[in-house]
Amino acid sequence: MEGLPKEALDQVAAYFQALSEPMRLTLLNLLRAGERNVGELAQLAGTTSANVSRHLALLSLHGLVAREGRGTSVYYRIADPSVYQLCDLVCGSLARKLERAAVDRALFSGGTAPAPAAAGARRRR
Repeated sequence: MEGLPKEALDQVAAYFQALSEPMRLTLLNLLRAGERNVGELAQLAGTTSANVSRHLALLSLHGLVAREGRGTSVYYRIADPSVYQLCDLVCGSLARKLERAAVDRALFSGGTAPAPAAAGARRRR
């Protein structure tokens, strides 16, 4: 990001803002398995089709999902698979932070520090 003008940083911030809502992350996770229509996503996410459509519109605006009409249904798929690498990076960082906090708590409470998780386990959601 070094050297980017304010306008570019605004776009980066908007991209991260699109990822800052738990329902949108849920939808991205559901689309990881393959394309789905709004009704399927709503049922799987436990919310309304209108809510799903609103979130998908924002994800589409930022190029994270693509849509394709087929008959009376619209199907969504991931347009930028690199979003999963970004999410995995963040999840791994959070897992490491939680592991360090658990070790610190154990040290200060006089207990035994938990063993660090295996590297592969940290990458799982």
